[in-house]
Amino acid sequence: MSDQIIGLHHWFDSPPGRYLLAWEQTRLDEAVADLFGYHAVQLGMPLLDGLRTNRMPNQWLVLGQEAADAEGLLPDASPLRADGTPRQAIALLAEPVALPFAEASLDLVVLPHTLELSIDPHTALREVERVLVPEGRVVISGLNPMSLWGLRQRRARLYQRFGRGSLYLPDVGEFIGYRRLRDWLRLLSFEVESAQFGCYRPAVRSSQWIERFGWMDPLGERWWPIFGAGYFIVAVKRVHGMRLLGPAWRTAKQRNAATVPVAHRTPSPPAHRR
Repeated sequence: MSDQIIGLHHWFDSPPGRYLLAWEQTRLDEAVADLFGYHAVQLGMPLLDGLRTNRMPNQWLVLGQEAADAEGLLPDASPLRADGTPRQAIALLAEPVALPFAEASLDLVVLPHTLELSIDPHTALREVERVLVPEGRVVISGLNPMSLWGLRQRRARLYQRFGRGSLYLPDVGEFIGYRRLRDWLRLLSFEVESAQFGCYRPAVRSSQWIERFGWMDPLGERWWPIFGAGYFIVAVKRVHGMRLLGPAWRTAKQRNAATVPVAHRTPSPPAHRR
């Protein structure tokens, strides 16, 4: 798994990786800015500062041991933001499948490409559901296999069977599609609040060609929105099975308003005429 993490880290330092990273950072800043609570956690991917616009007082960056070694972070060190300012989140060593938080104790969990790198993404998502409070949010970003980038990745895998070509995306196994992830969220009682796709430029490697295809982003958002190279999901944890009880006077009022049948009365005999 360490090769996969390092491979993803190096890929994000490439021109297409920086292009995707910039789009995801913008989405993260917009999504978490107005989410309130006390405790927020980002699982993995320190290249993205998913909590920098959030105002919750307690923030943590959770990394696995191998990811922390790859990034050179210590469990008691606070990584710096891109502008050099200290980051509020504190790095903790833990795995997404076994989080060191109590049940229903977090208000926000950010998963930037975390499920793609997890050894068991479904268990990791179930663990997120466990630690989130009711109405808590989870923010997920990932690579979309149904995109031009995903198409080139599948074609490269086919060519590698004949000993030719190289992969365009990092070799992190099978990417999780949006529809599949949405079904997982629904099974865990999450409701998808918003879903966005982005990065519609072709799968090119040089920054020069990426800039030249900048005109494709507005067209892709309008004409083929679900085929962006990356997706971004915000979901809320719902607690089903609760029933709201109305006040007692409302039931009594409805009972009193019910119609009551009138007893049948026998008509009196007519008066005798003299």
